[in-house]
Amino acid sequence: MLRAEILFAAVVFAFSPSARAHHSFAIFDQAHPIELVGVVEDFKFANPHTFIALQVKGEIARPVVWQLEGHSANSLRWSGWSPKSLKPGDQLRVTIEPLRSGAPGGAWSPSKVRFLDGSPVASTIEEPR
Repeated sequence: MLRAEILFAAVVFAFSPSARAHHSFAIFDQAHPIELVGVVEDFKFANPHTFIALQVKGEIARPVVWQLEGHSANSLRWSGWSPKSLKPGDQLRVTIEPLRSGAPGGAWSPSKVRFLDGSPVASTIEEPR
């Protein structure tokens, strides 16, 4: 009986679009990264993905809020990040893989995020800012 339950779960997972899409990076244009400079509006340090809402000056000087999806909170902790690594008002320079749709969003990784002055966001040693 247990074998049938495992087989059923595997089949459901294999044919479930939401299960397959969750870990797909096809929505991001990995071949054409872009750099954004902006101000943190919000930082969500949660699983399964972390998020940064980054306000960036738009083409006609109106701010645009980019919704940026990152690694899991667990992965960021291994890179020295914490829930307090970013706060509203922090100025960042971030290289992202933008959404293919052209909407203001993308994927980021911790190694490609710096404060505007060039300093890293996190290190393995906790230092006050």
